[in-house]
Amino acid sequence: MKINHRARHEPTPRLSQVLERGTAAPPFDLPDQDGEMIALESLRGKWALLWWYPKAGTPGCTVEGRELSSRIDDFAAAGCIVIGMSFDTVVDNKAWADNQGFEFRLLSDEDHRVGRLYEVEREPDDQYASFPLRVSYLVDPEGFIQKTFAVSGVADHADSVLEALSALKTP
Repeated sequence: MKINHRARHEPTPRLSQVLERGTAAPPFDLPDQDGEMIALESLRGKWALLWWYPKAGTPGCTVEGRELSSRIDDFAAAGCIVIGMSFDTVVDNKAWADNQGFEFRLLSDEDHRVGRLYEVEREPDDQYASFPLRVSYLVDPEGFIQKTFAVSGVADHADSVLEALSALKTP
C-alpha cells in the first residue's frame, strides 16, 4: 500500500493553474544552497526537472527530496538534472541539503519573483501564501516545458518523472 505523505492542508494544484506543455520555461537566476547563482540558461542542452517544494525540512518535502535523491543516478543516465526550488532562504536550504545529503541543488526564491513566473505562488489570502505549490516542470534541452506535475504522491514523484522522461525521449 502506498502512503501519501502530502500534508493535509496542502491542496493538489489543478493543472489549469500552472504552465502548459510547450511554454518556454521562464528565465531565472537564483542562488543555490551554497550561494552560487544558477540561471535557466545554464541548463540548456540538458533535460531539467524544476521541482518546486513548499518548505525545506518538512516531512512531505523530505520524503519527496529523498526519493529524487535516491534516483539521481537514473536521472543522470536519462540526461536530466534535478533542481529544487522554494521560497526558503539560502541558509534554510543549505541546512536541509546538508542534513539530507541531497545530490542536487536547491534554489532560493525568497521574494517569490520566479515563483510568480512559474505560477506556483499561492493567492495572498491563502493561509499558506508563504509556501509555493508542490509542482514540478520537466524542461527539455531547448528550454520548453514538456510535462507539468501537480504532485500529490511525494513518494512516487521520482518514478513518475522518470517514466514521463522516458516516454518523451522515445521517438
